[in-house]
Formats: sequence, structure tokens, C-alpha cells
Amino acid sequence: MIRIRVLVVDDHRIFAESLAAALAAEPDVEVAAAGSGPAALRCLERAAADGRAFDVMLVDAELGISAGQQGRAPIARAVSDDGEEGLVDGISLVAGVRSGQPSVRTVVLAEKDDPRRAALALQAGASGWVAKDCSLQRLLAVIRGVLRDETHLPPALLTGVLRELTAARKHRTESERLVESLTPREREVLRCMVAGLGRKAVAERLFLSPHTVRTHMQNVLGKLGVHSTLAAVALARRAGVGPVDLAGDVVERGGQLA
Repeated sequence: MIRIRVLVVDDHRIFAESLAAALAAEPDVEVAAAGSGPAALRCLERAAADGRAFDVMLVDAELGISAGQQGRAPIARAVSDDGEEGLVDGISLVAGVRSGQPSVRTVVLAEKDDPRRAALALQAGASGWVAKDCSLQRLLAVIRGVLRDETHLPPALLTGVLRELTAARKHRTESERLVESLTPREREVLRCMVAGLGRKAVAERLFLSPHTVRTHMQNVLGKLGVHSTLAAVALARRAGVGPVDLAGDVVERGGQLA
């Protein structure tokens, strides 16, 4: 019998354990649980290294988001270079898994219908959005469906999600136009900002003075028409701008300095 390996990711321990136990009762399902985004990433990496990769990840839509943050754009902190565990929200986790382990299908579990977050989840690479209070039979049907490359959304959400995706496409086009107005150096600075680097770290990576970096950052904000680094990063992500590769140098020593 081919077994389906499922990873449940939810920081509500009772719910995660209950769901895992219910799924584990199925003869063809094998389940593990993780209580945070970083823990889930480690679990996925270990399983892949052992040749027992997970097939489906079920992740809480509000993972890593406090009550005061609900309804806002997702903000995440990845695991730092020294291994310190930070926040990783559900949508960011979906995107990370999609990028690192594309064979793992992701289904988002939500307490309420939210067209905006559902659209964000699909854009990040999720294959489904399911209510937390749905029946076990419904959840199993979705799990098996996404393994057949199906996309599952509640019918009541479909119109709202399509509207959000259409608006996101328009915003992406506008964001791309603004990013294209930046100079090559300003784009490199923006990529460093997307990676979460501060002014000093950007200066070190680009071999620039902190004063020059400050000027570049001010120019980036001005050309993008925003007033904060967070807003600039959000716009950059909409435009498809990824973070600078923290594992390598952005420019070679001896390259253009400004």
C-alpha cells in the first residue's frame, strides 16, 4: 500500500495533535506535526534527506500571526544564519516550501473564508484552501486531490479570489514599472532590503559607505513612492523582486562602487 505522508503545521497544539491523530487513523496516511514554520522546514529537510519526503503539508493560515496582526500583510522572519528561530507566517512558509521542495503539495487550513489571504496562498504556491472545521472525509478528498495536481477552493470563495488575483496582477504591473525606474545599483540595494539587511550590512555587502547606502535607500523610497522600508519591500515582492543571495557576494570587489 502506498502511504501518503502528511505534515501538519499549526501552533495551536491541541488542534494539531487532534488533526494528526484523526489522519493517522487512515490506513494509507502517515502523519507528523510541527508547531512553527522553522520547525516545519527542519522537518521537511530531514525527511527529504532520509529519502522519506512528505507528500502534503497542511498549514494554518494564521501561523505565526498574532491576533493584532490578523488582516494585515504577512510579515515573516526566517531562521537566522546562527540557527536562531524566528517567525515564519503561513503564507511565507508556503512560498518557501514551494521554492525549496516543489514536490510537496500545500493545503492551507483556515478558520474563516478570506479571499485576500486565499489569493495570497495560491500565489505563494498553495494547492488548496480548506476550512478548519470541514469534515475529515472532505480534508482527505482534498489531500488526495492535490496529489493529482488539482486545486481546491470552497465555491463561495472563488469569485472573491479571482477578483483578488486580477487586482494583484494590476498591482504587479504597476510595481514592475516603478522598479524598472531604479538604477542597477538601486535595484541591488532594494534586493538587500528585501533580504532584511540593514544599512550597515548593505554597505558591507556592496562595498559602499553607509552614507552612500543611505542615499541609495532614500532614492529607492522616493522612486517607488513609499515612505518606509517595509512598504518598499512589499512593493518589491509584488514586482517579483527576490532577496539578494546571502550565501554569496552581490558584487565583486573592484566593481563599480556607486
